[in-house]
Amino acid sequence: MMAVSPTRMGLLRLRRRIALARKGHDLLREKMDALVMEFFEVLRRIYEAREKAFEQLARAHSQLSLCLASWGTLETEQAAREARKGVFLETSVRYVMGVPVPVAEVGETVRTSLGRGYSLLSPSLLDRASEEFERALKLLVEVAELEETARALAGELERTRRRVNALEYILIPRLEAALKFIAMRLDEMEREHFFRLKRIKALLERREEAGGVPEG
Repeated sequence: MMAVSPTRMGLLRLRRRIALARKGHDLLREKMDALVMEFFEVLRRIYEAREKAFEQLARAHSQLSLCLASWGTLETEQAAREARKGVFLETSVRYVMGVPVPVAEVGETVRTSLGRGYSLLSPSLLDRASEEFERALKLLVEVAELEETARALAGELERTRRRVNALEYILIPRLEAALKFIAMRLDEMEREHFFRLKRIKALLERREEAGGVPEG
């Protein structure tokens, strides 16, 4: 039982708290439902983005296999060590349902033979394999962004669910129990007051009757 004062003012305060708690519960429930919809939409996009990325990686590995078979493993690995590794990536934050989620913007990943940094005498098979992997990189960045978004939404969804449950199964029932206790206590106090007044009235009437009896 919550520590409450069994007064009319306490009763009014509790009713206001219950109304506010119910309103908050309804708003959080709506937020949770919207988060669930948004979360599953992001999961759908992740599935599609992964499928595209894996298909692109498969093409890239196929081209790499041709390059390895045609040019040789040592030569291909040497070209890979000589290649420039840097890529421009800008990150920021946007808000989905009030939840901060990452935004990753990658620059143009497909480069020219000169831009890759390895020897211009390298075979065209190496260029084609490099281009396919560069295309895959852009898709993988998109997958990573979506996965981080899903992770952030899932965390907020879990926090919102706990708050909804706390209101629904703990706070509101306790407030309602306290309200019932105060209402019962006030009714009891009113009955006691009524019977007290009734006894006082009966006592006064007896005194009046006793005082009104004529002396013999």
